[in-house]
Amino acid sequence: MRNSLSTLRSERGWSQQNLADALGVSRQTVISLEKGRFSPSLPLAFRIAGTFGCMIEDVFFPDSDD
Repeated sequence: MRNSLSTLRSERGWSQQNLADALGVSRQTVISLEKGRFSPSLPLAFRIAGTFGCMIEDVFFPDSDD
């Protein structure tokens, strides 16, 4: 699963640690999410979208359209 997490975070001038603190997760979790190595649970995905004031679909999207 691809995501726009890094872009959204950078646009706000937040560090990975800032985002981790806002979400209540570790910095390593944010790194893994940004690199696509970890897919969030649904509750975490909702927290992420809420933190950025957008919908889950604006943050996470499938690897391909097939």
